[in-house]
Amino acid sequence: MYYSPDQLSAAFVGSNLIATGALAEVVHEVKRHHDAHPNDLILIFDHKKSQPIEVDLRGSMEEVFERLEKQQKPIEPKTKVKKPGRPKLGVVSKEVTLLPRHWEWLAQQRGGASITLRRLVGEAMKAADPQAEQRSAQQSTYRLMTAVAGDLPNYEDAIRALFAAEKDDFFNIIADWPEGLRHHIVQISEVAFDPLSASENQESESK
Repeated sequence: MYYSPDQLSAAFVGSNLIATGALAEVVHEVKRHHDAHPNDLILIFDHKKSQPIEVDLRGSMEEVFERLEKQQKPIEPKTKVKKPGRPKLGVVSKEVTLLPRHWEWLAQQRGGASITLRRLVGEAMKAADPQAEQRSAQQSTYRLMTAVAGDLPNYEDAIRALFAAEKDDFFNIIADWPEGLRHHIVQISEVAFDPLSASENQESESK
């Protein structure tokens, strides 16, 4: 699997957060913890979907990062063809066919044709399924909680409040959970309780 060294991630031992931030920084702290406490089970998750990230911690710090670097470099074709767009940001170029009046209207919009088209597509996607981002954030938070918080007090009540989008109840329920875990949950669950924040984030990214 391909990992970006800059992607946000978090590492836990049980329900205790031991590192958070860019993946490269987290792996550095995880390796230090592993060397000091080799019997601890350390789990690393990405922020967006709370998917586990596997890191081979054997050997020296240099060897760990050498292996991680290989996971950061996707295999490229021998003949590299430069294409328009911004692939590093996930933006790719494909043909769009419009009438002249459509192109004229797009050219007059703030940010130009590409940004306007992305915004319009985003709005159409939200209109088709306005709760998709909220469900995704709920699933991400649930996935993280299931992996590291299943033994904590009131876990099942917290899960019910999460999927009912009862924000105040949810954070009251987890108030006595470890501080690092609570802080991480606040970060990844924002859209689970406030779908509008997803729209604001998407708008800011398109500018």
